[in-house]
Amino acid sequence: MTTGAKVAIGCTLAMALAFGVEVLYIHHERSQPYKAPAQPDYWPTDPDDLVYLKREHPDSMADMKALAGRTLWVEAGGQMEYFAAKGQHADYSKAVGVLLGAQPLAIQGAFQQAKPKGAVTRVPAGSSQVLLEFTMPKSADPAKLFAAPVGYKDATGYTFYTDDIFFYEDPHKLYDYWGAKIWQAIDAHQVLTGMNERQVALSLGQVAKSDGGAYGNRVMTYANSGHPMAVTFVSNKVTAIRAAEEF
Repeated sequence: MTTGAKVAIGCTLAMALAFGVEVLYIHHERSQPYKAPAQPDYWPTDPDDLVYLKREHPDSMADMKALAGRTLWVEAGGQMEYFAAKGQHADYSKAVGVLLGAQPLAIQGAFQQAKPKGAVTRVPAGSSQVLLEFTMPKSADPAKLFAAPVGYKDATGYTFYTDDIFFYEDPHKLYDYWGAKIWQAIDAHQVLTGMNERQVALSLGQVAKSDGGAYGNRVMTYANSGHPMAVTFVSNKVTAIRAAEEF
């Protein structure tokens, strides 16, 4: 047998051996019990992040008017001024107050109105603002009408903020696992030790500033409708509450 033939046979045997090892490895892998891949680091671990919050993406006045007869709940607590209303007209001369977290509003209708220059709202003026007219079922006068700007119209068309301002479903049911004690505190706009940042924001409002720490491990100062509160969070649980001198 020539040297060349020996080399060829040797290469063939080496390739056959390598192929056989690969087949045995694949067979070994496939015969093992299935092992699920490790959960990625970004997978949500907070049950609050798994709650589905409905969004309706309105783009016309017809969408706004279609809210009449429905109840919405305030998500952006402490941010939206509201005014006395009558006959689809808002009295911008003085804000009655700001809408509070988880507060239910019985929507009566929607209308447009130009915002006077002196009136202060967080919604841009545009050529006219879009307001929802509503009653407050849990207020001392549940039949009294109010209105709050939730969008505006300008040369480019309409812009609406209802998806950012409201829950379309009752948050007491969406987050029912929080328990009665937490919900009683939120509805009374109070803070209890052990509450998390989402719960406190619903209770005291979203107008707040941080000391610069990471979410859930920081001190947050809440405007709280003119009564600032400083709240300390450790591992996303309230550990200390105190009145703040200023916001």
